[in-house]
Amino acid sequence: MSNARLSIGFACIGHSLMHILSAIYLTVVLTLEDAWQLPYEQLIGLWTLGSLLIGLGAPLSGWLGDRWGEARMMVVFFLVTGIGTMAAGLADGPTALMLALAVLGLGSAIYHPVAMSWVVRHAVNRGRVMGILGVFGGIGVASAAIVAAGLSAVLSWQAAFLIPGAICFAAGLALLACMGLGLVVDVKTDRRPEPPAGRSDVVRAFVVLTVTMVVGGLIFNALQIGMPKWFETSMAGLLGDDSLLGVGGLVTLVYLLAAGSQVVGGYLCDRLSLKTVYVGGLTLQFPLLVLASFMIDLPLVGVAAMAVFVGNILLPSENLLLARYTPGRYRGLAYGMKFVLAFGVAPVAVQLVGTMYGLTDGFTELLWILAAFSAAAWFAATLLPSDRRAPVASPAAAE
Repeated sequence: MSNARLSIGFACIGHSLMHILSAIYLTVVLTLEDAWQLPYEQLIGLWTLGSLLIGLGAPLSGWLGDRWGEARMMVVFFLVTGIGTMAAGLADGPTALMLALAVLGLGSAIYHPVAMSWVVRHAVNRGRVMGILGVFGGIGVASAAIVAAGLSAVLSWQAAFLIPGAICFAAGLALLACMGLGLVVDVKTDRRPEPPAGRSDVVRAFVVLTVTMVVGGLIFNALQIGMPKWFETSMAGLLGDDSLLGVGGLVTLVYLLAAGSQVVGGYLCDRLSLKTVYVGGLTLQFPLLVLASFMIDLPLVGVAAMAVFVGNILLPSENLLLARYTPGRYRGLAYGMKFVLAFGVAPVAVQLVGTMYGLTDGFTELLWILAAFSAAAWFAATLLPSDRRAPVASPAAAE
């Protein structure tokens, strides 16, 4: 039990740190426009390689987690991601920054395939634990903009990388110490095993989830990448003189308002079929993206928060669907393939955001494109196999 609690605890901390560190640059880039006198389209492109590596590194990371052990790979995640982030804070030009961001992306690639498998292996009430894990990820996403903006304004843009990077590195040392003391150990069997799915259901689920995970990754990344600039251009009258802090605060508010969404999604997963939760969330996502394209000022913040909230409700059901249709010994690899799809489209999202902004000086058309993708994902999700099962008893807090 103590091993499970510590493992889940480190996974939660890592989820926050991963999302903070991988999103810091999306706000810092607004400062670099003035500091380096380079256009936004060029600077945001420096994240293309790093975001690509988050996806491409995921399958290998998951495979290594299956073979070498999830806890060991989580130590590597904390240390490499921390090093890459601190290196970004020491960069003296675009090339050095791009390379540092690439190391950050490569380290970040480890988290999701390894940590998701780690948590599923240790959790008894998986929906609830996945929801709690998602809250920590949501807090990380929410905190990234205000952390970046606050440290940049109070200290420097370099400090926005150096301080969070050092915290991540220290977390890796702490996990390594726990392993050395025998408090955290790798296990090979699930605490709550489930009967295997039929071959035809596995194939159908694989095809459907491939489509929905690509679309979900594109929507998540495009919103996260574009939101700071989207808010800067749509709320100029509300931001005042210090627009960077204003943008960071509003982006943080959006993700904080959506932070509890995965707890809701996890609660529903323990009581309803996973397919019902998944299709229901996608049903709500499409109209919210369309509505957001017409909003400005404070109403935009509310609708954006609702769109992110609904998008995040989907994640526990998606992760548990993947676990349901994957043998335990290949689960890390399966999550790796998920995130090569979900984060592998991040470079496409970077280019889509930059291209659409360059063509339109706004984000309306981009949101229409994302809404169309959401509708396609909804149709695909309706084709998932039925997974109705008996509801799970009310869980203990850490299980």
